[in-house]
Amino acid sequence: MAIFRPFKAIRPVAGKAQDVAALPYDVMNSEEAKKMVEGKPYSFLHVDKAEIDFDPIPENIYTEAVYLKARENLDKLVTDGICQQDEKPCIYIYRQIMNGRSQTGLVGCTAIDDYINNIIKRHELTRADKEADRINHVDYCDANTGPIFLAYRADGYINSAVEGWKEKHAPVYDFVTEDGVANTVWVVDDSELIDEISRKFADTDYLYIADGHHRAASAVKVGLKRREQNPDFTGEEEFNFFLSVLFPENELEIMDYNRVIKDLNGYTSDEFIAKVKNSFTVEAVGKDAYKPQEKHTFGMLLDGEWYKLGAKEGTFDKNDPVERLDVSILQNNLISPILGIDDPRTDKRIDFIGGIRGLGELERRVNTDMKIAFSMYPTTLDDLMAIADADKIMPPKSTWFEPKLLSGLFIHKLS
Repeated sequence: MAIFRPFKAIRPVAGKAQDVAALPYDVMNSEEAKKMVEGKPYSFLHVDKAEIDFDPIPENIYTEAVYLKARENLDKLVTDGICQQDEKPCIYIYRQIMNGRSQTGLVGCTAIDDYINNIIKRHELTRADKEADRINHVDYCDANTGPIFLAYRADGYINSAVEGWKEKHAPVYDFVTEDGVANTVWVVDDSELIDEISRKFADTDYLYIADGHHRAASAVKVGLKRREQNPDFTGEEEFNFFLSVLFPENELEIMDYNRVIKDLNGYTSDEFIAKVKNSFTVEAVGKDAYKPQEKHTFGMLLDGEWYKLGAKEGTFDKNDPVERLDVSILQNNLISPILGIDDPRTDKRIDFIGGIRGLGELERRVNTDMKIAFSMYPTTLDDLMAIADADKIMPPKSTWFEPKLLSGLFIHKLS
């Protein structure tokens, strides 16, 4: 039984959404963000990465001064009349179109108790330092500023309700970002429809975190902290809930997440390929970039030549949802035993390239600072859900979602 409820969003006034909306804080570094906001005084990056408003950028971007600046910048969006809070609780329809593919989600609040009780399923480990940053950011801002990207198993009624509302109502925002993604938002303020949709989600067994594990964990910990500070809490206070966008799983697409590696761990190219053949079939395919077309196949770029690799029978457990992932097969049969990279989270010899960058980026890296590259077949939503349902953890860098949900379109106040 998943909780999904409306809230009074603080959001841009008409005509200002494009000035405020920004990519998530964790897809760029501080220097990149500072450059991105030049001439954009209302960009939400001033809230999500407030260190960019210091000159120079502080060496330690996790100080109290930075979080206080984030709160100041958030408040200023309201006092300057750029954002305002809705008068009644609503849910919101958020559609994105990228390269002709559309995904439409519902924006509302989900419950920290659902996260604690594993109704909101996760598939990644989180890092304490990243959690600490967002805990402070949420706490000082007294708000969830970035949405958690959730998936749910598609429901006919919810889909029909969303499409019906879109057909009969004009959007409040409709703009295209610099990277060509169309973003459209509708406000659903009909209490009866909101209640119906909420009841439908109450019949949903699980929600799945697609992206935003650190934001979710941090929101939950701030909520628990507020409960300690307010021992007479009822459970209805806003700090018991966090900002989420829920998408039907059949509208989402995971892109490939490719690998580049600095060296061959002391092997010559011939020695390396001979070892690879123990676990994979190896077929030279020429100079043109090779993109895998099915699971358990891989592209490999070495010495200017592309190869197609196929996992041999017996190299993985077909019944284990983690072991049968392509990222696991490559890691367990090649990257670890042959190239000697046992912990891809920390080893500096490996890097990861999101599929949005294309295979040309793999070729560029191999021609500059890397020796070998692997192109991957994308992990699927079914893979993600199977792993989450089994309460297991995906290997690092398994999924790359596009388009990214923009921050600044919806802000959820905790008090």
